[in-house]
Amino acid sequence: MSVIPIITFKAGICDIDHSERPYKIKASPRPGYIYLYSEDELLHFCWRERSAPADNPDLDLVMVPTDGHFVPYDPKAQPSRAIKPNGRVFVLKFLSSSQRHLFYLQSKPQGRTGNPRWFSPRDLKIGDIVDKLLQGEDVDVARELASINNSNNDDRHGDDDDEAMEDVEGSSDPRGGSGGAGAGATGGDVREEGEGAREGGADGARAAAGGASDAATAVRNFLNSLQGGGSGASQGDGKLYPLLSDLLTPPVTVPMARQAEEEQVDNLLSFLPPSVLILSQQANQGDSTAEPTAAAIQAAREAMSLGQKKALLEKVLRSPQFHQSLASLTMAIRDGGLPSIADALSIKVKNGGYLRGSQMPLGGGDAVEAFVEGVKKTVQEKQ
Repeated sequence: MSVIPIITFKAGICDIDHSERPYKIKASPRPGYIYLYSEDELLHFCWRERSAPADNPDLDLVMVPTDGHFVPYDPKAQPSRAIKPNGRVFVLKFLSSSQRHLFYLQSKPQGRTGNPRWFSPRDLKIGDIVDKLLQGEDVDVARELASINNSNNDDRHGDDDDEAMEDVEGSSDPRGGSGGAGAGATGGDVREEGEGAREGGADGARAAAGGASDAATAVRNFLNSLQGGGSGASQGDGKLYPLLSDLLTPPVTVPMARQAEEEQVDNLLSFLPPSVLILSQQANQGDSTAEPTAAAIQAAREAMSLGQKKALLEKVLRSPQFHQSLASLTMAIRDGGLPSIADALSIKVKNGGYLRGSQMPLGGGDAVEAFVEGVKKTVQEKQ
């Protein structure tokens, strides 16, 4: 596959260490590139080592327009006690989930004072271009970059050598948050920095993610973590409870898909849009807008090996579209849709999803918890 980047710039990726608390974020010393490219009208956000080919990135995210934002991390907006980064850090965040990716610019700082945290006009312009691309805008990258005037506080004069950023560790978060970037890791809690922009996930939270091997165990682990106070659930209507997209993160769902038997895999594939199966096998050689026939769908499924089926499921589980759908489902449940949703999915929820002794549907965090408990109960009864 030939990759033609829309924009490429030097940046390192930050590794998150979940082995102990407080979580630590360390700047990987590997020289790297952030680059974006378009394929089949889909935008890819990628990071790779500079020694790797463009078609083999370490990180390759298919971006849904308007779902992602690429913004500079501002330590001034964080509590005074927070550790400040010694580099120019950008945050890739999503409206559909509380997932975060952290990167630091590896080109040398451009300020005369040598402040490693100072974003030059060039740095900010690069971030702005990336953010506009993530919103689905058409951007003339060459013209945008040519318009930059770095004369104010710039003493670099075109020097684009690398500048390493030392490891940055997190400090304790008194609110007891978990997951993502640890508090103070880059000058504060990155999740807090992005809360205002999450919109659809504003009432959500990040729950502890485990490597559960089945749905019942996964739900049980999440509920235990919530009872233990280790989760960073935010305030909703009534009960505190996280988004489904924060419960069903790739570290939980992907191992389940990889360990599933073929019968379970086929059952999961049956819930995907038929066109996904067709396109995955490149079986649709005619009109791409035509509705696939039942025979074509069956042929595509039979042509796939078990490994191909699992790879397709993993791609879906990692996709922003999947997590955006989970966030939308959470909002529908919170807003009074639990009874009808549970009935449509054949999930047994307590009192049919209504408040005890009334016809008023549950809402807020109570509704989401009832839905998760209902899924757990339904799965256990089928085992």
